[in-house]
Amino acid sequence: MRDFLPADKARRERVLAVIRDRYRAHGFDEIETPVVEDYERLHAGIGGDNEKLAFNVLRRGLDADGIREAADDPAKLSDLGLRYDLTVPLARFYATNRGQLPSVFRAIQIAPVWRAERPQKGRYRQFVQCDIDIIGDATPRAEVELLVASLDVLDALGLEGGTIRINDRRALDAMLDVFGFSPEARPGVLITIDKLDKIGPDGVVAELRDRGTDEAAVAAFEAFLRRPQTREYLPYGEAQIRKALPQGVDDEVVAHLVGIGEAVAAARGQSDVPLTFDPFLVRGMGYYTGTIYELAHPSVSYSLGGGGRYDGMIGRFLGQDVPAVGFSIGFERLVDLVGADAGDAASAVVLVHDRDVPVAELAALKAALVAQGSRVRLEQRTKNLKALLERAGADGYTGFATVASGQSAESLEARPLG
Repeated sequence: MRDFLPADKARRERVLAVIRDRYRAHGFDEIETPVVEDYERLHAGIGGDNEKLAFNVLRRGLDADGIREAADDPAKLSDLGLRYDLTVPLARFYATNRGQLPSVFRAIQIAPVWRAERPQKGRYRQFVQCDIDIIGDATPRAEVELLVASLDVLDALGLEGGTIRINDRRALDAMLDVFGFSPEARPGVLITIDKLDKIGPDGVVAELRDRGTDEAAVAAFEAFLRRPQTREYLPYGEAQIRKALPQGVDDEVVAHLVGIGEAVAAARGQSDVPLTFDPFLVRGMGYYTGTIYELAHPSVSYSLGGGGRYDGMIGRFLGQDVPAVGFSIGFERLVDLVGADAGDAASAVVLVHDRDVPVAELAALKAALVAQGSRVRLEQRTKNLKALLERAGADGYTGFATVASGQSAESLEARPLG
């Protein structure tokens, strides 16, 4: 968990403002949910490994004897917990408020979440997630809207060149079926395949064998991984998808993925759609039921966000299935890539005044500049003026003016910092 100095906080808020603006432009509406949810809901088996990282809230009123009696059962010790993502709260929100929402609901959630991560670089126990979700639309249109809006956010932040890796859980299941992996073994097999980028084909095959997975299925999978492949460029589309999959995958799934690509290309007005089919993209959350995707940018090796379709989750709270699909931007990773926006600070000025300037004059002068749209800070002159101005520059100010008694806003001569 971190503190943010003024310049960092200002940059974060500028990026958040762009994200909100782009998402609202695409027809999404922002909601807010409590930071805590019921313990049972957070540990209902739909949050994957994140459930193990939840911060739980001790039940009120437990005395020492009660704590000792419940020590072996977390559910008796805790009745609430801090949210570890925004998807579980959204499912509960929709089930609670469905009667007041449109049949197809497009939600924005931008808020902090908490996970009991081990302290290490790039892993935070409190961080911001930026989610958009569409509930009530089972068609590919929902995926297309999410992908186009997310790519639009990157463009608006000056991070052109973003791409999205895409797959479908149904294609993964079909692929594992073709290779001969049993249904019982597939969850563990997917966990291993998800490590392909980190440990490579040799590591994946070795781990599958160490798991005691069926040897014939592992051999078939290994042969597919090591098959001869040509290196010619294939744009996103049916040819690329067919080439990346083994024979026997359902045509309907392929057509679904092709259609998404065609619609994204049409929305962005370009023939070279910024999608890449990745047959080994897994996404670790067990609640995904269809399309899954991750956002990438050429400047970094890690993903900047991702999501997928989770048609079965809301039904657990509502008692009937409701289609749902979402996309989450990793804000902490994204904000580090965005440079300082000088445009916001173009009219930010520091007024350096002498000790003898009356407070009433300073207040009136500052108010006049603020009314003209400037951001204004008052600073009394110090012996080390250079250090004062460097501090102001670090806080986002771009100009300064010296103030003597009797000056007006019109007589000020602002000079640039730096």
